Amino acid sequence: MARLVVLQQASPQSPKLSSLLPSSLSEFNGSAFRIAIKSRRKALQPNGSFQVTASSAKKILIMGGTRFIGVFLTRLLVKDGHQVTLFTRGKASITQQLPGESDQEYKEFKSKVLHLKGDRKDSEFVKSSLAAEGFEVVYDINGREAVEAEPILDALPNLEQYIYCSSAGVYLKSDLLPHFESDAVDPKSRHKGKLETESLLDSKGVNWTSLRPVYIYGPLNYNPVEEWFFHRLKAGRPIPIPNSGVQITQLGHVKDLADAFVKVLGNPKASKQVYNISGSKYVTFNGLARACAKAAGFPEPEIINYNPKEFDFGKKKAFPFRDQHFFASIEKAQAELNWKPEFGLIDGLADSYNLDFGRGTYRKEADFSTDDIILGKSLVLQN
Repeated sequence: MARLVVLQQASPQSPKLSSLLPSSLSEFNGSAFRIAIKSRRKALQPNGSFQVTASSAKKILIMGGTRFIGVFLTRLLVKDGHQVTLFTRGKASITQQLPGESDQEYKEFKSKVLHLKGDRKDSEFVKSSLAAEGFEVVYDINGREAVEAEPILDALPNLEQYIYCSSAGVYLKSDLLPHFESDAVDPKSRHKGKLETESLLDSKGVNWTSLRPVYIYGPLNYNPVEEWFFHRLKAGRPIPIPNSGVQITQLGHVKDLADAFVKVLGNPKASKQVYNISGSKYVTFNGLARACAKAAGFPEPEIINYNPKEFDFGKKKAFPFRDQHFFASIEKAQAELNWKPEFGLIDGLADSYNLDFGRGTYRKEADFSTDDIILGKSLVLQN
């Protein structure tokens, strides 16, 4: 049964709930930018204005927050003086000391983060526990379905801002790229629940903002993005890439995404708006393999381009990316949020490798079974 858990003594100024949370691996550089970028498409004007102001300390709830994006986002919010509570099931460790973080920094950070233990699918618990706390801002990092957001909205009628982590995967596949926020969406995509959540937020009349990342990478990444390449590079194996390998995609660093999440807080321009968030450059699949090698200090890899139609991998996934061009414009976010990516692709991959895989930590063990099937076949395309 969902319940509140007190994990450490609260300070006199804090509520009785208290908890632990991992901090980011490294500090963000300064972000005092004024971006003079003219969008190629006219942005929608904000409908309504925020009550929350970026400079005021807020009582913030983060749904999720212990795995990847939330780790870096929470560090920034705490640093800005906000009171942050994480809502999790409590099954994973709420806190861990990370590379590059001193004992004192870690101790100070974890003392400021609160934890609310429960299952977000238990709507009655969500309503009662959140109503009792009266959060002013919600960051929904792990929401997938609209029904998961509804009890949060019901519990917080005076909510000032709901900030949602959506996905660029909602866009309808198109020959015209990059994707803009105004492009057609695919109601049948595997991310349709995120589309429905955006629609719910809009229908409820709350101040909401939705960020649509493309592929996210960086330290602690639990999706096999850069890790897939690092495993093969470390093992000195050829890297199998479907078809010609010139398919164009886009990666955005998790710290840049966390920075964008902070930039929408209290930003009047972000009211009821959607923003694509990713890196500033696009890259081919073959180019990404070479970029991973360069960032991690490995020799340039041997790339094997193959025709996926010639193989039957069963239920296994032979390559971690969509086998298509897939990238989005970030011009709107740059123009309206005073935000720009700090990380280029090579230095971002180096940051990920040096603070994670290069230290011997990763989420999934290497599995080269599909590689061996590909390499054992003679039907491959030549570079």
